[in-house]
Amino acid sequence: MRDYANHEHHRAPERDVRITGIDTAVVSGNFDWNLVRIHTDAGVTGTGEAYRGAAIPEIIDYIAAFLVGENPLDVERLFRRMVQELSGHGGTTGKVVTAASGVETALWDCAGKLLDLPVYQLLGGKFRDEIPVYVDLHAGDAYAVDHGFTQYGDEEAYTPEAYADTAERALELGYDAMKFDLDMPRDNESDPMNGRLSAADVAAKVDVVDAVVDAVGDRAEVAFDCHWDYTIDSAKRLARALEPYGLLWLEDAIPPENAAAQRELARSTSTPLATGENRFRVHEFRELLAEFTVDVLTPDPTTVGGLAESKAIANRAEEQYIPFAPHNVCSPVGTMAVAHLCGAIPNAAYLEFHALEVDWWDDLIARSGSLIDDGTIVVPEAPGYGIELNESVVREHAKHVDDGFFD
Repeated sequence: MRDYANHEHHRAPERDVRITGIDTAVVSGNFDWNLVRIHTDAGVTGTGEAYRGAAIPEIIDYIAAFLVGENPLDVERLFRRMVQELSGHGGTTGKVVTAASGVETALWDCAGKLLDLPVYQLLGGKFRDEIPVYVDLHAGDAYAVDHGFTQYGDEEAYTPEAYADTAERALELGYDAMKFDLDMPRDNESDPMNGRLSAADVAAKVDVVDAVVDAVGDRAEVAFDCHWDYTIDSAKRLARALEPYGLLWLEDAIPPENAAAQRELARSTSTPLATGENRFRVHEFRELLAEFTVDVLTPDPTTVGGLAESKAIANRAEEQYIPFAPHNVCSPVGTMAVAHLCGAIPNAAYLEFHALEVDWWDDLIARSGSLIDDGTIVVPEAPGYGIELNESVVREHAKHVDDGFFD
């Protein structure tokens, strides 16, 4: 087995730093946000975030056992070490890569602070000062997540008028790009198992899209998300029916595992298609990109392998002239990490924001003003990600905080 532990012994004294601990905190926002903190013998800490949900702190505890004593500046080597050490635990995909992604994003923040540079600079430099954001929306109370699983709202929440009213609100808040969920409870009425849409189901979705597009006019770009729900025949019918509306994209219309099926869907419609959030590491994007099965690529950096892995994926997408619009359901920590990534890649299009309903979202970090202003995020010039946690807010909303997290 390859050994990615540190075998190098020549380093300038000021960069001869060691990891002394890795701690986690789980903050209950609209999802369970997994925050990760790395401590060093230089007194510098780095903070990152892994994708939402269960089991991440336990995996990171396992990772800490072999990363303590390593140099945090060797970010990409340490990511490879995590993957290799966890290879017997499904380490090339799933939750273990998600946990490693959280550690990797914390390492970048730590490295930036140690070297007195913003993370975008460490990733190769800046292409843009501001990152355009699209806001993920739901019509009224159409969709609620408590522990992260699906919980549909009442049928009246899915009227075209409810979607249009929410779109108008987003415009008032300064967003010129937005995305709505297009899956509805009625999709499951004829058969909750087979993923097929009736003609009436497709017509109901077209009515929603028509109402939203009519409401925003040319003031905003609009995308719709299907959450990998439909059979290929239903996805084709839906995508074709939406062709007249000039959508930003239609996202995850079919399940993610079969790249050939995604290619077949792409060949059948002129509606731009987006996918990518359910794939792990650069290897799982090869067929999607090589076969031109997608118009917009949407990996989630906090689950796919971190910032360096995401940059490698973005580079491969750029080779195919495909834009990169990362999926993001993070707290301000993960959101800012991905903003630095988007600042450092040429083909970044939009960054997702998925916490409009969390009125204390900005309070999680110690700063004045909103992180997102008029639909954009300014990439900070301060070292690391340029943000620091607000300890009292973390503790107020935490489901779990390691004893050493704030030490």
